Amino acid sequence: MQQQVASVATADEAVAKMTLEEEGRRKKRLWAQGLLGFFAFISVGTYVYNEYYIYLSVYLWFGMIYGMCLQYGKFCFSSAFRDLFAIRVPRMLVGIVIATVLFGVVSAPITAIGLSTFHAAPVSSHAVIAGVFFGIGMVIAGGCASSSLYKTGEGNLNALIVILSLSLTQALFADVGGWANYFVPEAWTQSALEKGLPASINVTDGWVDQYLAGYVWNSPALTYAQVLGMKTDSVSGAFVGNLLVGILIPAGLLLALVYALYWRKGYRNKQKKAGNVVSGLGGELAGYWSMIIANKRTAIAGLILGIACALHMLVMQGLRVKFGFKNAGVLLERIGWDYGLSVQGTVFDPGYWYVTTQEAQWVGWTLQKMGINNMDNIYFGFVNGIPNPAINPADWMSFSLIGGAAIIALYHDEFKFKKPTWETAMWSIIGGFFMGIGARLGLGCNVGAFFVRVANGDCSGWLFGLGMAGGAYLGVQFFNWWTEKKLAKEMESCGL
Repeated sequence: MQQQVASVATADEAVAKMTLEEEGRRKKRLWAQGLLGFFAFISVGTYVYNEYYIYLSVYLWFGMIYGMCLQYGKFCFSSAFRDLFAIRVPRMLVGIVIATVLFGVVSAPITAIGLSTFHAAPVSSHAVIAGVFFGIGMVIAGGCASSSLYKTGEGNLNALIVILSLSLTQALFADVGGWANYFVPEAWTQSALEKGLPASINVTDGWVDQYLAGYVWNSPALTYAQVLGMKTDSVSGAFVGNLLVGILIPAGLLLALVYALYWRKGYRNKQKKAGNVVSGLGGELAGYWSMIIANKRTAIAGLILGIACALHMLVMQGLRVKFGFKNAGVLLERIGWDYGLSVQGTVFDPGYWYVTTQEAQWVGWTLQKMGINNMDNIYFGFVNGIPNPAINPADWMSFSLIGGAAIIALYHDEFKFKKPTWETAMWSIIGGFFMGIGARLGLGCNVGAFFVRVANGDCSGWLFGLGMAGGAYLGVQFFNWWTEKKLAKEMESCGL
């Protein structure tokens, strides 16, 4: 009798627990629907107020798509390289390469008809060096720039610390001068002065200003199409130069290398255990394909992400033609928000997916409001401006990216506040610091300096990626050393 009572009580407890869990999931889905409704209200309400706000809303909705894809596919460049170098698992890296290729395939026709908003970056060794800094930082931080945004949407407060550290570092580094000027080559200073920048830009007082105007800007901004003597916005340039030579061939070689070094041995061992060994080219192709489809969730997210990135460029260019401007600075002036425009009347308005610059603008705007001049440097004062975050186009994209990730996380019951420890907070700050420096040196992060550039045939994209891989390898080696040292210290304290 007692056993029966206990059994009934246990069953009741199980039912009550399931009911609570279901109620919790229901509440999370309501929150997700509320977030979606909030963004819809912002989009519709601002459009009713002024039709120009549709330009910002396009950033908002594509940002939401990016956030959903990143969270669903768990896209993280840091995880990709860490898994590859630390535990020899290439799934995430393969997913990222596939997404890059798909982005390139969809963007090629847009480029060919001259409707792409993409612009190539200067090509030189600075991209590799910047990638090293960024790669070290993202491994130390435990997340890259884009994954830190989507993880913030999951409730990960460590990721939020990474974003804050990265943003603060960028803003301060862009205006660094004084002692740093002792490390500026004279050739940089003279070349920067020859550019004839406006008097409001105190180019000789900033290390980064002289680095940009005196060194980086002197390097050619090239696509693979241009290197091969083709026009970028032509069928041959877009499909042969950029897509085939700049994306498909190097991506195929990279995946083949990853297969040979990190996937083939495990795959062949599984075949042997199953007694199903297929030799020759057919067997290798089967193994290669098994690597490609190993993570279906990441592959699906990569497909949607690649298509969305290309369509984003097409829609933005269409709106620019419709409203008759090339930069959203004109739009902000028209609606009466001219505070924080650059000396050229521009704001950061890439026209495609980008991360880090808009976050740095949050800090720059705040510091400016606190009385610290941030408009006398090239980064803010000459190029990107520091508009109010509430009407900054790219800011709408970052905020909605976090929101999109939160919506998917809530629906899949993956949202949970994760409080940082002192140790994880320290690594987040240090990692964000290195990423901030790398992003400014490379004029972008894992998204803007690698993903978008590679997918659009920019010669500097693979260079940044090479440096990022090298930096990630160094970061993994550092953590292996740190972990072993910490473990040895703990064992010593236990008398082992």
